[in-house]
Amino acid sequence: MRRLELLVVGSFLATSAATAAEDAAIRSLYTALCAVCHGGDRLGGTGPALLPESLGRLGPDRARRVVAEGRPATQMPGFGEVLAPEQIEALVAYIFTPPREPPVWTEAQIRASRRWLVDPARLPARPVHDADPSNLFVLVEQGDHHASVLDGDRLVRLARFPTPYAVHGGPKFTPDGRFVHFVSRDGWVLRYDLWGLLPVAEVRAGINTRNIAISADGRVLAVANWLPPTLVLLDAASLELLKVIEVSDRRGERRSRVSAVYAAPPRNSFLVALKDLAELWEIDWRPDAPPVFEGLVHSHEKGMLEAIPSSVGPFPIRRIDELPEPMDDFVFDPSWRHVVGSSRDGNKLRVVNLDVRRVIAEVPAAGLPHLGAGITFEHQGTRLLAFPNLREASLTVLDTRTWQVVKRIETLGPGFFLRSHEKSRYAWLDASLGRKRDTVQVIDKATLEIVRTLTPVPGATAAHTEFDRHGRRVLLSVGDRDGWVVVYDAATLKEVKRIPADKPSGKYNVGNKIGRSEGTSH
Repeated sequence: MRRLELLVVGSFLATSAATAAEDAAIRSLYTALCAVCHGGDRLGGTGPALLPESLGRLGPDRARRVVAEGRPATQMPGFGEVLAPEQIEALVAYIFTPPREPPVWTEAQIRASRRWLVDPARLPARPVHDADPSNLFVLVEQGDHHASVLDGDRLVRLARFPTPYAVHGGPKFTPDGRFVHFVSRDGWVLRYDLWGLLPVAEVRAGINTRNIAISADGRVLAVANWLPPTLVLLDAASLELLKVIEVSDRRGERRSRVSAVYAAPPRNSFLVALKDLAELWEIDWRPDAPPVFEGLVHSHEKGMLEAIPSSVGPFPIRRIDELPEPMDDFVFDPSWRHVVGSSRDGNKLRVVNLDVRRVIAEVPAAGLPHLGAGITFEHQGTRLLAFPNLREASLTVLDTRTWQVVKRIETLGPGFFLRSHEKSRYAWLDASLGRKRDTVQVIDKATLEIVRTLTPVPGATAAHTEFDRHGRRVLLSVGDRDGWVVVYDAATLKEVKRIPADKPSGKYNVGNKIGRSEGTSH
C-alpha cells in the first residue's frame, strides 16, 4: 500500500511539474510576442486587453486566425510563420483563461492614464468647417477602429480619426453638441472636438466597460464597468476622476457588474442597471444633491429632519431594490417616471415606477425584447412604445398608458435596431439577427403595417439606421470591411447616395441626440 501511495504521489508531482513547465512556456511566449502591445498583465496597452471578458465577441476560432494572420490596417502582425499550430492553440487558450488573481484598476491608475491630446487653450473659438454643427453625424467604423464625421446636409466626410479599440455603447454628446465622448470595451474614454475636428483628451476608466452616459448639464460623465465592478464618475470636460463607486448590495457582501448607465435629464440623475443584483440605482448628479433617506422621515419644522440618511453626496445613491431579478436592459417612458425592462428569460416585461420604487405592472412578452432600441411615438391620441425582439421575428408595440400590447408585427427576422423621427411617418427596422440580414423593413406608424422591404446590397448585412436632424434622410449601415453608408430619402424611400465605410456600425446625429429625438435611443 505504501508503495502504491508513493507511486500516486510521484505521478501527481510529475504531472504538476509538467503542467507548471507548460504554463511557464506559454507565459514566456506571451511575454516575448504579446506583452509589448497588450501588457504583461494582459490589461492592454497600445493593443486591447487580452482577457475573457474583453474577447467574448472575438471568440477562440477568430482569435486563432488573428494570431496566425494578423489584423489588416492595424499594428497586429501575424505569427503563423514563426509559431507551430499547437503553440497558437496554447496561446489562445491562455488569453481566454481568467488570471489567477482578479485584475484591478485603481483610482491611482485611472488618474495616471489621463492625458491631454491637445492644449485646451488651442481649441478653436468657432467651427473650422462650414457644415451645420447640429446636423453632423458621428459614424463608428469597426473595421479598422476609426470614426468619421459626416456633413448631414452635403453627405460628405469631414474627418476620419482613430478611436480606442472596439468602441461600444454609443458616443455621448455635450449639451451644446460641440464635444463627443467615445468609450471602448477596454475602458478607454476619448473626448473629441467636433468644431476643431481633433481629439482632446483620453483616460482609462476600467478594464471591461459597457457604456457611458453624460449629465444634462454636461458636467459629469458616468462609466459603467464589468471589470472591476464599479461605476466611475469623471469630469466631462477634463476627464479628471471625480469618484469611483464600488457596486455592492447594502451590506457590502455581494458585488455586481454594471450592465449599463443611462441619463434621465428631467430627474437630474443617472439610472444604473446592475448585472448581478436585483436592483436599479438612481444617482443624483447635481453638485448640491440632497441626501437620500429610506423609510419615514420626521420633519417637525422645515429644514429640521429627524432621520439618518442612507446615502449622501456627492452622487448619493437611491436604491430600487424590490425587484424579482436583475434588470439588464430597459427604456424610459415619456414621463421619465417609469422604466420598462425585460425578465431574464425574455418572457415578461416589467414596468418599474421610479418614484415609488417598485414594479407596478407585468406584461407577457416573447422573443427577448431589446428595449434599449425602443422608440416612442404618438398614435391615435396615445403614446406607443415599439421595440424589436432578439429571438423572435417580430416587433412589439406597447401602449404606455395601459401597459398593454397593442400589436405584434411579424417581420423577416429578429432585429436589433429600430429608428424613426418625429417628422417622419416611418420607422425602420433591420433583420440583422436572422437569415434575411441584408434587408430592412419600413413600418408606417399610422397604420402599424410594413409598407416597404429594402435590400440595399444583397448578401451584405444591413443594420443600424439613423435619421438626419430634419427627418428628411435616413442613413443605413451596410456590409463589412468594404461597406457603405446608404442614404435614403425619408419620404420617398428612394436611395440618394452611398458613402464608403470600413465595417460601418452606429451613426449618431448631433441634433437628434442633444434634442432627445423620440425616434432614436439615448
